[in-house]
Amino acid sequence: MKIEVLGTGCAKCTKLHALVEKVVAQVGADAEVVKVESLDDIINYGVALTPALVIDGTIKAAGRIPKAAQIETWLQEAEPKE
Repeated sequence: MKIEVLGTGCAKCTKLHALVEKVVAQVGADAEVVKVESLDDIINYGVALTPALVIDGTIKAAGRIPKAAQIETWLQEAEPKE
């Protein structure tokens, strides 16, 4: 799974990136966490407010930092089913 944290490097963007990495480690998700700071790349997603969280190409949150429990739920939903 690919997780992207969209943001230009503001404090909230940095906080979201750290939170996502923490949750990924806690649940043991097989995920690549990427920070996207290029304004052009962020605009290509259609995101007007940062920070934003994208999981496997789907925008899950924009303009806010979601709770750790919500991120965990999204990770579980994105995990491939056997």
